[in-house]
Amino acid sequence: MATGLVYHPIFLEHDTGRMHPECPERLRAVLKRLDAEGLRQDLIDIPPRDAENVWLNQVHSANHLREVRDGVAMAADRLAYIDHDTPVCAASEAAALKAAGGVMAAVDRVMAGAVDNAFCLVRPPGHHAEPDRVMGFCLYNSVAIAVRYIQRHHGLKKVLIVDWDVHHGNGTQAAFWRDPSVFYYSIHQFPFYPGTGGPMEVGGGEGEGATLNSPMEAGCGDSDYLHELEKVLLPAAQAFGPDFVLVSAGFDAHQADPLGSMRVTESGFAAMTHMVRGLADALCGGRMVSVLEGGYDLDALAGSVSAHLKALQK
Repeated sequence: MATGLVYHPIFLEHDTGRMHPECPERLRAVLKRLDAEGLRQDLIDIPPRDAENVWLNQVHSANHLREVRDGVAMAADRLAYIDHDTPVCAASEAAALKAAGGVMAAVDRVMAGAVDNAFCLVRPPGHHAEPDRVMGFCLYNSVAIAVRYIQRHHGLKKVLIVDWDVHHGNGTQAAFWRDPSVFYYSIHQFPFYPGTGGPMEVGGGEGEGATLNSPMEAGCGDSDYLHELEKVLLPAAQAFGPDFVLVSAGFDAHQADPLGSMRVTESGFAAMTHMVRGLADALCGGRMVSVLEGGYDLDALAGSVSAHLKALQK
């Protein structure tokens, strides 16, 4: 398997301040692990580009874009907080644009057949960013933007999103709540931040049934996650029949993560990756791009990303 990697140094310039869990050291730890294991040389570099306004506007309101840009303008040579846990600095919007554009660049390479799949090592994360609100460390919802790019630039009809971050992706769910062409599946700790993702949240209007949540009690581990994915995700995905698969790949369900209370291991993330990649292989010619969301213990994050990439390559 030819696996692509999206990365750019601008992601390190998004400064969140001292002691913030979503920090540049996250990516440095991953890169160090990939280099130490010789993995990076086997990956195909995919240079990111800036996401254009036409694609940001497919998901986010004008007020949302203004909120981000005003926050960055206020930051100048210091930090500014757009909400209580989402700080920005002068480079934050540039990083967020490259993150969203990097996912689109990965989609382009998969669609062109240059790679079989790709992983986007980007920050800031995106799945809490709602259409009109910055939230939970997230500025622009890169995965949601990529969905519209897949549909409206590449002409594919149906996109499956699998979100295994320990936190529910409220922003992604909100973006496609009434859209039957996008199937959003999330497995996450519940009850937990941000308070959404209950089993009764299934979409609305024409999109009813195209949202599916697997809320999990604190303390669940590899076998619990894999059982739930096999029992719930696999039949739903097969019935939906996607043309492309996107993964919000948060690794904060790891047993060592300081923000979550789950017990998933690197082996568990590898098995989950195998399962979702198998879905993509069976249903849409292997077209799959995964995007880093959470993961806040540096060693656990680095090991989990390594396991994820090895599973993508096999």
